[in-house]
Formats: sequence, structure tokens, C-alpha cells
Amino acid sequence: MVTRVDLSVVTLSGDTALRVLFIGGTGVISAAAAQRAVAVGHRLTILNRGSETLRPAPEGAEVLKADIRDTASVRAALGNRMFDVVVDFVAFTADHVAADIELFTGRTGQYVFISSASAYQKPPARLPILESTPLRNPFWQYSRDKIACEDLLVKAYREDGFPATIIRPSHTYDRTMIALTGGWTD
Repeated sequence: MVTRVDLSVVTLSGDTALRVLFIGGTGVISAAAAQRAVAVGHRLTILNRGSETLRPAPEGAEVLKADIRDTASVRAALGNRMFDVVVDFVAFTADHVAADIELFTGRTGQYVFISSASAYQKPPARLPILESTPLRNPFWQYSRDKIACEDLLVKAYREDGFPATIIRPSHTYDRTMIALTGGWTD
């Protein structure tokens, strides 16, 4: 269920600037995405613990301090806000995603889950790896947890229409971390 979504056309608020919430927002993947979101004019809110110094939130983003694992503090920080898009960069287990589904049902037009290309079948039965490649990685618990997250999101979409998009990045790096070398080829 990896899809390319162009949300610049449809927003809950009816204008062209999206109301976007990044959970995390200062990591390897999310920091660059946050900078880009602000650069193209979206109204970005970043929800995190406020402890990152290596990749600070971009100027122009609103930062809300709360621990995503503390539902009460997140509810207090968000209040009654609605978002066109919610992207969770720090959900790693099915419990994390279940909490997100509860928090954001009826509050977002699209929920984006950052999974991992490591969730694809290992070893692959055939190459190249495609979106239709089965999800199965008996070698790494992290990957199995991401698969469980995806399964929960697919179920929430099929049963309740929860608007989910799953993204499976592979080689991730930024100005602070070089790309992996040595044969990793998702």
C-alpha cells in the first residue's frame, strides 16, 4: 500500500497551504521533509520532545513539545486542531500506530506512516523488489514490527476508512550521516 499522494490539491481547510503535522520532525528523513514543507508554503507543526540539536526545526515551523508516547500530553498539546496531513516518523510498533489511529481518526485527511524497505521479503524470491513483493523479514525484529504496523493500518483502512499511506524508505542519509555501504540493497 505504498502510494504517491498529491495533497496540494485537496485540503480540509480549502486553501492551498496544507496544515501538516510531523511527529518527530528532526530526524534523518524528517528534518529535510520539514524544511521542504515550510519552503513550499505549508503550515507545518512539529510535535516532539524538543530535545534535538543536530537537526533543529526549520524557521517558520510551529513546534509543540510533547512525548508522542504520552497520549494525555499529546492531546493537551494539540487541543482541537485538525490537519490535512499527519506524518509519523517515529512509530515503530503496532502499539504506536494503534495510539495514532485513536488520536487522529477524524482529525486528519491523510495519515502517513514511515515504514521501511527492510519489511520486504528477505531473502527476496525475485528481483527487482516491487511494491507487490511480500512483506516478510524473519531476520530483524524492527522489520517485523514495521510489518505489524502496516497490517494494522491496512485493517483500519479496510474496516473504518482510516486514510493511511505507507512509505517504505530504503537508504536514508542526510548532511549529518553518510549512506550505508557494503551491500545493503533493498
